[in-house]
Amino acid sequence: RFVPERMVPFSFPLSKCALWDPGPMGDVVGSHITYYRNPKLSMMEKALRLAYRHAKQSEKRLFSCFMLGTLAVDEDGEGITVTLDRFDPGREV
Repeated sequence: RFVPERMVPFSFPLSKCALWDPGPMGDVVGSHITYYRNPKLSMMEKALRLAYRHAKQSEKRLFSCFMLGTLAVDEDGEGITVTLDRFDPGREV
């Protein structure tokens, strides 16, 4: 699914010298992970349970955390699989 209202342009940090001309060239091309591939999400039960327990114990309604994993292209080249296998609650500071 192509969702143009969620697309935001990316930019590089400012520097004193550039190795390329930063001016746009050619037509605008949308790049989205689901444009050409069928995504699948796989999650380890242990990581999900840890995240759930952390959310229940948190006093804040919204909190930040990390889910760590791997991204792999399927053997047929038609899809991608995101496997989340670790939960990291992060730090408050």
